Amino acid sequence: MWVAGVDEAGRGPIAGPVVAACVVLPKAHGVKGIADSKRLNAAHREYLFAQIRREAIAWAIGVASPREIERLNILQATLLAMRRALLNLHLTPHCVLVDGQHTIPNLPLPQRAVVNGDATEESIAAASILAKVVRDRMMDELDRLYPQYGFSQHKGYPTPLHLERLQQFGICAAHRRTYAPVAQLRDCPACTG
Repeated sequence: MWVAGVDEAGRGPIAGPVVAACVVLPKAHGVKGIADSKRLNAAHREYLFAQIRREAIAWAIGVASPREIERLNILQATLLAMRRALLNLHLTPHCVLVDGQHTIPNLPLPQRAVVNGDATEESIAAASILAKVVRDRMMDELDRLYPQYGFSQHKGYPTPLHLERLQQFGICAAHRRTYAPVAQLRDCPACTG
């Protein structure tokens, strides 16, 4: 029986996409130390990222952009990214375990929402690791495009550094314009045009 665990990364930041992953693990595999991505340091997540992708029966990623987050709201954009991840799988799972309180709308598969699933379900924890690593890499790429914001340091979260840079430079295309404190700021002149 193929059970897909689904989780996301990037609900809390004020910049960047929300990224979801789904993972179908075999009952027996050689990956040790799978845990909620928030409990692991970056190097350990990167190590497990490679191990999970190698050992998984299937895995896939789904993304919702900052514009989709603005249009839909973060919950609906998260569920959209999760749906995209599942639809990107090369197989059809028998069951889907979704981290959180909500199941994925318009998904013709049996599914169950699991509160704190990234701490209790190995497939969800594996998905949390893949989603976090992919999103962090995307934020590193955004840092290369918009170096003035320091995205590689804070990954889009509203840290003091990020808020300071927002005040100094204004907002860029990576920012979620409906989020406070972004909503009241001007566009970055160097980022438009």
